[in-house]
Amino acid sequence: MSYILRTHHVTKTYQGKEAVSDVSMNVRKGEIYGFLGPNGAGKTTMMRMITNLVKPTGGEIEIFGERLADASYGVLGRIGSIIEYPIFYDRLTAYENLDIHCEYMGYHNKKAIGEALKLVNLYGIEGKAVKDFSLGMKQRLGIARAVLTKPELLILDEPINGLDPVGIKELRDLFKVLSREYGITLLISSHILGEIEQIADTVGVINGGKMIQEVSMEQIKERNVDYIELTTDDCAKAAFVLEHHLNISNLRVIDNRFIRVYDGGLNQSELTKSLVMHDIAIESIRKQNSSLEDYFLQLLNGGEMSA
Repeated sequence: MSYILRTHHVTKTYQGKEAVSDVSMNVRKGEIYGFLGPNGAGKTTMMRMITNLVKPTGGEIEIFGERLADASYGVLGRIGSIIEYPIFYDRLTAYENLDIHCEYMGYHNKKAIGEALKLVNLYGIEGKAVKDFSLGMKQRLGIARAVLTKPELLILDEPINGLDPVGIKELRDLFKVLSREYGITLLISSHILGEIEQIADTVGVINGGKMIQEVSMEQIKERNVDYIELTTDDCAKAAFVLEHHLNISNLRVIDNRFIRVYDGGLNQSELTKSLVMHDIAIESIRKQNSSLEDYFLQLLNGGEMSA
């Protein structure tokens, strides 16, 4: 199995406090790796260490089979990245900014500038200074700069921040194209679970600086099961009826408002009829399928997902 990026027990300490603690991650060549976690979980710190902007306190980082060191210039030249917010020369145009990037990267294919701008759907901005760009346009330009030199590994920290739904979909499609057609490996951090669910091959979940779990989306989908979710104002009584009158044990009460029933053989109308007969008001009832969000929240709560 070919890995482009691996970290081994990486730790970063600031003023005696661990921002990242013993994190090991494994990114396969050609995949989209979704790096998930709430704000402050350690995602950006990990990405800054991977791109050599910050040195680890402990552990090792391996990229393209080489241990990352101070002089890993060749390795870093094969990586494109946006860490935190992309910065530009605001009074210059998009083309001029990318031209400067080509110069200091030693990349002399100027034709690639137009190709990169086209790839992120930045049209009709030839004479426009970057200072007049919207936040979403600057985010697109940052991605154009990151892919300009045809990197083998693309590292993007919260890349859809500031984009409207149309822009988010366009970037989602772009990430798939970069991975499937261009063979670029993508490491994308986000706290927006629904977006990562649609594009990722593998997910790494980090919280409080620690890697909670690393798992393929295929495995998550295999664990996902259909369930019936009902809303009622008396969850305690409803749960009692389900357990003692319908002999259902595989259920969860959520926020004292919802009940999820994981018995795959249960008839929804039978369930409704039994609850109504016991004077339980049902506000809504519907069949659902567990999502990445369910899985993620269950991990953060310290357990595996119910099945």
